[in-house]
Amino acid sequence: QAQLVESGGGLVQPGGSLRLSCVGSGNAFNFYNMAWYRQVPGKERELVASITTAGVTDYADSVKGRFTISRDKAKNTMYLQMNSLKPEDTAVYYCNFASPIRGLWGQGTQVTVSS
Repeated sequence: QAQLVESGGGLVQPGGSLRLSCVGSGNAFNFYNMAWYRQVPGKERELVASITTAGVTDYADSVKGRFTISRDKAKNTMYLQMNSLKPEDTAVYYCNFASPIRGLWGQGTQVTVSS
């Protein structure tokens, strides 16, 4: 069964950095546009960044210039490099297709930005 597994979250101070990883089972995910999302309790999940199969990227205004999305097709893995983190970046981060599939939502990885 296809699945996506996120990792790399943690507790970091404001201004710090983290790199999230998303590993897909099998290489089928290499043929899809992918994205990172985040969700704060009580709010809807929001799109953070997306990347096409050709490597074209797009970002939410709130993370532009601070976050970088990338993918390594040889490893069936997508990354989110997060720099200059702010307390408002605190959320559970998820990966999925750019047009998300309900059955592919995983557990996510918690990112907490706090001093």
